[in-house]
Amino acid sequence: MSKFLFSFGVIAFGLFLGYAIQVLVSRGILPLPMEMERLRKLILKSALVTLLPVTVIGAVWSIRITDPRIATLPFLGGFALSLGGMSALVISRMLRLGRSQTGSLFVCGSFTNLGAVGGLICYVFLGETGFGFVPIYRLFEEFLYYLVGFPVAKLYGSEVREEETFSNRLRNLTLDPLIRVSVSSLLIGGILNLSGAKRPDLYQTVNSILIPLTSIVLGMVMKVSRVQHYFMECLLVSMVKFLIVPGVVTFLALLLGYRHIGGGLLLKVVVILSSMPVAFMALIPPSLYDLDIDLANSCWLFTTTMLVIVLPVLYFVINLF
Repeated sequence: MSKFLFSFGVIAFGLFLGYAIQVLVSRGILPLPMEMERLRKLILKSALVTLLPVTVIGAVWSIRITDPRIATLPFLGGFALSLGGMSALVISRMLRLGRSQTGSLFVCGSFTNLGAVGGLICYVFLGETGFGFVPIYRLFEEFLYYLVGFPVAKLYGSEVREEETFSNRLRNLTLDPLIRVSVSSLLIGGILNLSGAKRPDLYQTVNSILIPLTSIVLGMVMKVSRVQHYFMECLLVSMVKFLIVPGVVTFLALLLGYRHIGGGLLLKVVVILSSMPVAFMALIPPSLYDLDIDLANSCWLFTTTMLVIVLPVLYFVINLF
């Protein structure tokens, strides 16, 4: 429990630090060597190409699935992330949003806080046994983020010209350093996993340092916005996160017989993880690709705050099974 609380504290510290720096810069107290927006992107890209690959390789390397009955769980988790993204695109069309807002809404619909929040809730509500299913549910998470989420977000970025052909857009994606580093990290982690090589014990210590450090960096590049400017978008994203995705995914889990696995424990894990808010990571693509960062930030803040209502409902629902 202390580790999870520590992760929340680190993220909160990063958010506070980022906000404090922006206030100091805006008041002329803290001079910067370059514009704040350029510095934000420089810090973010540096962290993603140095810190994040190490943690991704370690996470993929350590994954183990030993029970054949739960082989469908990672596919269900991947479907939940995909359904959220597709639902957000439908909402964007309904609201007639521009390209930058559509890209931001897509990552908000797809990227979900399965780790710090989802893992913590599974641990508190279901104990260590329930928490053990979390990394299996998240098996395809990194792959979908870096192989689908980031590329799609970039297609909506300001760097993409309307007259560009689809083949040219794909070519630009393959030349993106972040996507290259991300794909390479996933491949290296997968190869090490399949090789059967044991991950060094030191890796856990390294990740315990790098993961919080990455959170601090991400917090420093966050932009503060006013949720009321995007209330409708926040409300609709909340409906996707807390009603549409968990409703569809729970129905599929029932069809797959999850209620009869582990005394319904697997079904409870799916209900919890499919009902999580927008991930903090959803703020990264908008920062990198000149999407609407204020929209992404507002959706993250709004859905995370909604946990005050969602958690009691979740606790009631999982006790019905």
